[in-house]
Amino acid sequence: MPELPEVETTCRGISPHIVGQTIKQVIIRQPQLRWPVPKTLNTVLSGLEIRSVSRRAKYLLLSTDAGTLLIHLGMSGSLRIMSAGLAPGKHDHIDFIFNNDTLLRFNDTRRFGAVLWTDAPAELHPLLKDLGPEPLLDDFNGELLYQRANNRKAPVKSFIMDSHVVVGIGNIYANEALFMAGILPSRPAGSISLAHYEKLADCIRIILRHAILQGGTTLRDFVNEAGKPGYFQQQLRVYGRANLPCIDCQQPLIEIRMANRSTVFCKTCQH
Repeated sequence: MPELPEVETTCRGISPHIVGQTIKQVIIRQPQLRWPVPKTLNTVLSGLEIRSVSRRAKYLLLSTDAGTLLIHLGMSGSLRIMSAGLAPGKHDHIDFIFNNDTLLRFNDTRRFGAVLWTDAPAELHPLLKDLGPEPLLDDFNGELLYQRANNRKAPVKSFIMDSHVVVGIGNIYANEALFMAGILPSRPAGSISLAHYEKLADCIRIILRHAILQGGTTLRDFVNEAGKPGYFQQQLRVYGRANLPCIDCQQPLIEIRMANRSTVFCKTCQH
């Protein structure tokens, strides 16, 4: 599943090819995604220039003078830049064709992604307006986590994965950040000190920035005729390494299920 670093990489990958370009046509082959694709999308977008491409949480925002296109990659979605006229594959659901014959193609095998339109300010959209801060911006820090965790009994892993607390901390990166911070994923969020939350906030930033840096090497994957983007392999310390030796203490890593998600940790290094 594309997480924040993969979505950020997608944002950086497609932006140079479509910003400043005018949409000539939108072809919708499959309107039934997570939410129905607006039927008027071709009429609304044709003739509009893409002013900017940005990211909010795991949503890509393609801004025009008339409104904003919101794209979510869901579980299996991807965006590709290619030449117009290339025959679509089975799961190529939407094409955005530009005047220079550049094609932005949305592919989604499982159809959990979304393509939506708003003519109101994007930050007021129901899917965005109540989201927490971005983990890579200055308004995210340990003090914020500590204050929001007050009296919360939910596990800290679930707490940092709550998009109302902070956005974009998916399962993989929650595992990795908690390991780096030395915090047991099952600890009640309200039992963790300010100092530990300050360390956790720093670790979240380090993990995400490192993943985005790795993603920079795959930007070329967004400009070809292949199907899926080659999302970069992360150098993971705990996720996917159940029963293997901890890289710090060599004790076997433990895997449990929390909120039906794989949770891997070291009982020696995390407290």
